[in-house]
Amino acid sequence: MSAALAVARQRLLGAAWGGCTAAALCRGLRTGLRRLQELAGPAAAKEAENQRVPDQSPLLLQRSSMRWDGKTYEEIPIAYIKATYNNTHIQVVSFDNRPFARTSCGTEGFQNAKKGTAIAAQTAAMAAATKARGKGVLHVRVMVKGLGPGRKAAIKGLTMGGLEIISLTDNTPIPHNGCRPRKARRM
Repeated sequence: MSAALAVARQRLLGAAWGGCTAAALCRGLRTGLRRLQELAGPAAAKEAENQRVPDQSPLLLQRSSMRWDGKTYEEIPIAYIKATYNNTHIQVVSFDNRPFARTSCGTEGFQNAKKGTAIAAQTAAMAAATKARGKGVLHVRVMVKGLGPGRKAAIKGLTMGGLEIISLTDNTPIPHNGCRPRKARRM
């Protein structure tokens, strides 16, 4: 199939540079796979039909067959971690956004500046994991947002609470020079 596409591309480029013999070829290089096969001729089209393979890579095929407790990747619950400088929030929801557990450092009894520590985030994550385990959650996908000190500690707390992390995604918003930052803090 690649040989047929290469021949069709050469014909297309030759026609485009050689004075546009056909009006259809003068439209540019934006043609689909079917159009390139038609240009290559009937022999190349038969060859392409004989070599018909799925367009998916082996990695994608392998991923679709992976299961965790009978669930596909899209059906696994999600643990959202929002790590701010002053607090860390953890929420475990199902794949269709039904909540299983929600905790933060403040609800676990930490007050004031202690809410922004790694120990508080780990404790809150362990509590969220315990609540989620009570509702039958064993595997989670983790989405982390923010740059607070409880970032890594919350992930560690989820594993210590008995949840197995399948994937880890960072959703921290990064400005492309958007709003003006606040003035620098003087110490």
